[in-house]
Amino acid sequence: MVLLTMTSSIVEGLSVWSQLASTHKEKLLQRENEPSLDGSSIGNPISHSQIVDLWASLRDAGSNEYSLERLLNGAKVYDPPPPPKPEPSNEYKALMARLRRDEEQRIYGRMMNTASPLESFSQRGSGGAGMIHAFAEVNRPGQEADIGDDDVTFNDVHRQLMLMLNFIVSILGVAATLWILARWWSTPARLFLTIGGSILVGIAEVVVYSGYIWNLGEAKKKDKTLREVKEVVQTWVVGTEKDGESEFAIAKEKVPSEELNLRRRKERTHVHD
Repeated sequence: MVLLTMTSSIVEGLSVWSQLASTHKEKLLQRENEPSLDGSSIGNPISHSQIVDLWASLRDAGSNEYSLERLLNGAKVYDPPPPPKPEPSNEYKALMARLRRDEEQRIYGRMMNTASPLESFSQRGSGGAGMIHAFAEVNRPGQEADIGDDDVTFNDVHRQLMLMLNFIVSILGVAATLWILARWWSTPARLFLTIGGSILVGIAEVVVYSGYIWNLGEAKKKDKTLREVKEVVQTWVVGTEKDGESEFAIAKEKVPSEELNLRRRKERTHVHD
């Protein structure tokens, strides 16, 4: 159902129609899914069938000046207003508040680390490292949880890239070797041999790497199970002060039983000598 906008002629016609007798109003009864005509004003929605019924009611009542052409003159397709925006959730409000705080902290950091206006271009160029450091400090994440370990990330990425390069070089090397060794074979046979050898080498590389990762994980699990045992080797006992000097005593070191027996044997031999 196409809705049109009310024009000034339609509003005037509805005003005249409201003053008619009830016998002439039956043709303009509101149907289902049609907009209400109460409180009519210019720009309100009205269906095409309602305009035709209004024109027929006014014509039957003797108001011939309201022709159908006059009623439709200036009418446009009704474009309903957009629905109201939904109320944002509490999570969204909290996120926006945190983002605003972070942005305020970054702006404040830029204000505090702004270069001096009297600084020349050459001085700025010579202090490029300092500017880079200042830029990094200004754009540093506000939350400690957002700060990652750059060294660990870089090492991980470097290891993955080197691993992929090693796989590619190994596969290409085996493929080239098989292609050269089978130069007396036919081209389809050489091609199948090269592809098959490359696939086998790739599978072997993946299996070896998976085994390495598994062993590394097992070693980490074992390291976590080991507990560090701390032992007191020497203690200091501080006593009260006597005659302006602090009195302290040193406890004897813990000596293993085997080393203690060895010392006793040496002392006995010295005594016999």
